[in-house]
Amino acid sequence: MIEALRTHPSGDLANLTDAAATGALSPHDLFSVDPAAVEAAVRKAAADEIMPRFRQLAADDIVEKNGPHDLVTVADRLAEEHLTAALTTLLPGSRVVGEEAVHADPSVLDALHGDAPVWIVDPVDGTRQFVHGDPGFATLVSLAHRGEVLASWTYAPALGLMAVARRGAGAELNGVPLHTRSAAPGAVLDIAISHYDFTDDDQKRVLAALDTSGIAPRPCGSAGLEYLYVARGDIDATAFSWENSWDHAAGLLLVHEAGGASGTVAGVPFRIEGGNALPFTAARDTETARRILGLLAAAN
Repeated sequence: MIEALRTHPSGDLANLTDAAATGALSPHDLFSVDPAAVEAAVRKAAADEIMPRFRQLAADDIVEKNGPHDLVTVADRLAEEHLTAALTTLLPGSRVVGEEAVHADPSVLDALHGDAPVWIVDPVDGTRQFVHGDPGFATLVSLAHRGEVLASWTYAPALGLMAVARRGAGAELNGVPLHTRSAAPGAVLDIAISHYDFTDDDQKRVLAALDTSGIAPRPCGSAGLEYLYVARGDIDATAFSWENSWDHAAGLLLVHEAGGASGTVAGVPFRIEGGNALPFTAARDTETARRILGLLAAAN
């Protein structure tokens, strides 16, 4: 049933130069970005725009976007502007698909279908947590080209966590190699699922298939941090029913490079450009991912 479940193939960024040869930039320009420089830019955006406002927001610093649970703050907007300037300076000719830019102009998403390299940015993933003074939020940045995520940075500044993944080169957390761990035989699977506040009745019905013997689902917090928790073995999997690229690109690469697996209920890999069969999962190993997808597909 779940035929195409797989992790990304191995190989470093240089192996993609042939695919990039007809793109907007030369292969040398496209893949000469220094990961440490990107990490520094992410840290600086958080230090300048996010952390000074953590637990210091005024009422007029917070705005509802699509409802009472979908919030944006001045920190989200300014951090995205900061990152957009910094990242396009590091890689001239690149584009940025940021959550707040897409909210203002949905055509920004078209960059995911183009030939230019794309930075995918969620300036504050877990804005609701940020607003309530909860440290469980993160800044997510990914570099993608023609649908392939090449590198990602997941930074939780209030928790002191920086996870970096490079396609084919593994993943690290605070400079230490990161690897998923298999669940103990017979252990109950801990799974973070789409939060009930962001799901409709049909999505709730499908996700309820995971409320079964041997599985303990719970509502997710920051999607980026849930992926990090899978990658370091704190939880077993995620199951999400929405596909915004800025929520998932960084974490999916992180889980893959730590040794995990992912897939959609259609049995194919998740596409950052959208149009996915939902829900989908990212899990600590292939066996866990297959089990989750089997339950979700049967309920879909």
